[in-house]
Amino acid sequence: MTLVVVTGATRGIGQAATVELAKRGVEVAIVGREPERVAAVAAEARSAGVGGAIHTYVADLLLMSEVRRLAAELSAAHPQIDVLANNAGALFATRRLTSEGFEQTFALNHLAPFLLTNLLLEQLAGGRVVTTSSGAHTGGKLDLDDLQSEKSYAAMRVYSTSKLENILFTRELTRRAPEIHVNCFHPGLVRTGWGKSDNGIWKVATTIAGPLSRSPKKGARSLVWLATSERGGQITGEYVVDEKVRRPNAAARNDDLARELWERSAALVGL
Repeated sequence: MTLVVVTGATRGIGQAATVELAKRGVEVAIVGREPERVAAVAAEARSAGVGGAIHTYVADLLLMSEVRRLAAELSAAHPQIDVLANNAGALFATRRLTSEGFEQTFALNHLAPFLLTNLLLEQLAGGRVVTTSSGAHTGGKLDLDDLQSEKSYAAMRVYSTSKLENILFTRELTRRAPEIHVNCFHPGLVRTGWGKSDNGIWKVATTIAGPLSRSPKKGARSLVWLATSERGGQITGEYVVDEKVRRPNAAARNDDLARELWERSAALVGL
C-alpha cells in the first residue's frame, strides 16, 4: 500500500489532499503543528477512508530542530516512504526571526522542505517528492546574498521568492537524486489560511479574495495526481498546473541558481 507523508496537512490544500488520499485507500502520515488539529484531521480521514492506515505527527516546521525530530520519527516508523508531499507554508506580513535565527518565511517555505527531504532520501528511494509551489514564483526576486530578506522585506515578494525557491529545489533535487521522481505544482488561488498567519493587510486581502478563490479540494488535485497517478510517477523535475506540465519563468529554470541555492541552504541547515 502506498504511504504518503503530507506536511501542512491540517488545513486547506493539505487537509483536502489527506482526505482524498484516504478515500482512495492510501496510507497517510499527517504532519501538523497543532495536536488538536492533527487529531481532528486524522479522525476525518479515517471516517472518509476505506482502510488505509492514518498516522499522526506533530511538529512545528518553522524550526529545523523540529524538522530533524520529525525526520527521525518518520524514518524509524516507516523504512519506506512512497511519497513526501512538502505542503506546509505561509505568508507572513512582517519580518520576524525564528528562535534559531532564520527569517520565518524562508524557514518554513524553503528550508523545512529542503531539510526534511534530504533527511528522508534513503526512505524515499524509488518514490516521489511533491512540493507545493505557486504561480506567484514569477514575482520572486532571489538574491543569494540576502536569503533572509535583511535588506528589505515586502510580504508578497518574500513569499513569491520562497515559491521560486521551491521550483529551484525541485530542479536541483532532480539532478542530485535521479532515483526519485521530483515535481512541484501550482494549486491556484485557494481558500486557505496561507495569508492569515499574521495580522495586517494580507489577512484582510486574503479574506476579501476568498469568494474568488478555488476550493481547497480543487487546489489539492495536482498534489493527489502527482502522488498517486501513473503519469505522476513517470515525470520528474516538472512544474505542474491543473495536472498538466507547464513551464515556469526563466529564473525558475536557471540551473546555476538552483545549484547555488542548494549549496547555501545546505550550509545554513548543517548538511
